[in-house]
Amino acid sequence: MNAAHQLSLFEQLLPQKPYYSDDLSHGLKIISSKKAKKYRHIQHNGPTHKYWLVFDVDRFDATMCWDNLGAPAPNIVATNRDNGHAHLIYGLEIPVRTAPDGSSKALRYAAAVEAALRAKLGADEGYTGLICKNPLNPHWLVSTWEPNPYTLDWLADYLDLSAYSGSKRLSGNGLGRNCNLFDYLSKWAFKSIRQGYPEYERWLEAVLTRAEAYNNKEFTSPLPYSEVKATAKSIAKFTHKNFSAEGFSAWQARQGAKGGRRSKRPTQSGSKAELLPKVLLMQTQGYSNRMISDDLGIGSATISRWTSK
Repeated sequence: MNAAHQLSLFEQLLPQKPYYSDDLSHGLKIISSKKAKKYRHIQHNGPTHKYWLVFDVDRFDATMCWDNLGAPAPNIVATNRDNGHAHLIYGLEIPVRTAPDGSSKALRYAAAVEAALRAKLGADEGYTGLICKNPLNPHWLVSTWEPNPYTLDWLADYLDLSAYSGSKRLSGNGLGRNCNLFDYLSKWAFKSIRQGYPEYERWLEAVLTRAEAYNNKEFTSPLPYSEVKATAKSIAKFTHKNFSAEGFSAWQARQGAKGGRRSKRPTQSGSKAELLPKVLLMQTQGYSNRMISDDLGIGSATISRWTSK
């Protein structure tokens, strides 16, 4: 893939109506990608998929810093001619779905790769990732390096992901915000819906209000409202559909009946739709898969399969 093809791919994958600007001090506007691609700054990813990982490096040697640091070569670099600061742009062969119905496991892995690569490059942690220096605009000094889009595993080969493994909290920027917002909000919702089991519209309003509060409080650079709203709607819909006063009371009764002891495994009853909310609730309360398995009569492997997607 030659340089022209790389830039053509960037153009092809632009959102249909991206944010754009020639002067960031005047704020952002939205227009068709056909017109927006002529401006200096442009939104490179849409609200549901991440095709590009972009890193803001504010050093005079930003264009080639990756080579000295042992980082993977970016696909595209857009450099400020005046000070050498640059956006290093990495394309993904398979885009990461950031919408709430995507794979949480894949999103968390992508967030870990992004955070580790950001740290390796010494890139700005405050960069929101909403817009980038548009490599299609001649205002920037544009260079191309790696000809092929990356897989996450390929990027991970250059990185140490140990700081982001398991259930460790991800950094509150980039894709880490999507993961953390879902974690914060789902744990709150699984508990709070028991306080009255309100009608859906009232419940959605409450979940969205809580989501906005987390977004503004927990993240230095908050997520766009569209992403916050999508996450809130997904969690509100799931909890309202799957959690009921009757179901939770039955679970409490089982807990009391066994007197805090986990002995004989009960017979499994109920469908996945009935049991999964109970599994998720117990996980938020700190129970291991083995403990949940003993209590609900579901195999540990089944629990792992249900909750790994």
